[in-house]
Amino acid sequence: MSNNILTPPTIYLASRSPRRVELLRQIGLYCKIVPADIDETQLMDESPEAYVTRLAHEKAAACWQRLPVAERAHPVLAADTTVVLAGQALGKPESDDDAHRMLQALSGSVHQVHTAVALAFAGVIEVVLSTTMVEMMSLSMAQIDCYIASGEHLDKAGSYGIQGLAGAWIKGIEGSYTGVMGLPVYETAVLLRKHQLIVL
Repeated sequence: MSNNILTPPTIYLASRSPRRVELLRQIGLYCKIVPADIDETQLMDESPEAYVTRLAHEKAAACWQRLPVAERAHPVLAADTTVVLAGQALGKPESDDDAHRMLQALSGSVHQVHTAVALAFAGVIEVVLSTTMVEMMSLSMAQIDCYIASGEHLDKAGSYGIQGLAGAWIKGIEGSYTGVMGLPVYETAVLLRKHQLIVL
């Protein structure tokens, strides 16, 4: 029986997100988590697209810097996601009240989800951006309260996760479902193939 614990990680992931680990595993990659703790404050007059692109780049760079020199030959992958409504970025909720405010705003909306993916490999950091349009049904206060009580909103951009209970609210998307989850698999695979890190 093979034991992947003894195998060097295929990739370092600058994220604690179990969803991203799962999506990487889906395309045959094993990863070691090396969280990148950076300041995620949006800069003044910074567009949401520029914001997530910058954070993904900074996370990849921070993770690479944390690696021992002998490990820096391994690729580092980082990602950042934000939900955008009427040009305003909605990050992770700071409290249940903040989540309630976000979900009320998103109720009945068509909004964007931007996810930037950065790959640090061979001394270069490349970033790609995935943008998906999401249409959400109108929500009652009872639905929002019930969702927040579930705890699923925690640590999620825009205070919801499409892959969980909130998936029942999504009328349609135009773009990448996995991008809304937090890691657009197609764009990620394009980066990895470019550097011959995967075959599929």
